[in-house]
Amino acid sequence: MLHVANVSAGYAGFQALFDVSLDVNAGESVAVIGPNGAGKTTLLRLISKLIEPTRGDILFETKNLNDVPPHSVVARGIAHVPENRRLFPRLTAEENLRMGAFTSRRQYAERLDQVYALFPLLKERRRQIAGTMSGGEQQMCAIGRALMSGPKLLLLDEPSAGLAPVVVQAIFQLVGRICAQGYTVLIVEQNIRQVLKVVSRAYLLDAGRIVQSGSAAELLAAPEIQKAYLGL
Repeated sequence: MLHVANVSAGYAGFQALFDVSLDVNAGESVAVIGPNGAGKTTLLRLISKLIEPTRGDILFETKNLNDVPPHSVVARGIAHVPENRRLFPRLTAEENLRMGAFTSRRQYAERLDQVYALFPLLKERRRQIAGTMSGGEQQMCAIGRALMSGPKLLLLDEPSAGLAPVVVQAIFQLVGRICAQGYTVLIVEQNIRQVLKVVSRAYLLDAGRIVQSGSAAELLAAPEIQKAYLGL
């Protein structure tokens, strides 16, 4: 479904990614793991076309996304849940969900029922102002808003960031349920131990380069990852 081929990118003269290549197949859950500053968020911003690569290609369902504007990427089936959620804080939870359905308004009622089935708590909070919700509730709302577009590929950027440990556990359980329902998911995360429990494959990104890849079990058991990132 997604093929990233030898992509490099950066910001204002600073190069953040160097010849990065990865693949995500339909129905797969794939993680990009690594430390802060590795280039994980930059990679997702490239795929959703918030920035352009300086070289390389991004193909989605065999079609090149280079020079495709961000709104067209959403219409093609890619939904991006950004780091720190980026909700509309003065709108209610349900109004935020409605904003996620702007490319598929005819399916709004059906998609809303699907999101509420996945996140029952959101239905209870549907009339609450999003800015007054807890961090975990806001993360659910941000993921639900992305799902309202009916995405073929869901991009999750650090869903555990800024959350209390007990809430982090709940969020990863939700991510696991989303993956189990057949959504194609690409998640970037620095909580390596938790994310490798819910995905099938992973890439290790360090200093802007892919340095290792394999099944989630292989990476979790790799001595160099245990030593450098898990403190074992």
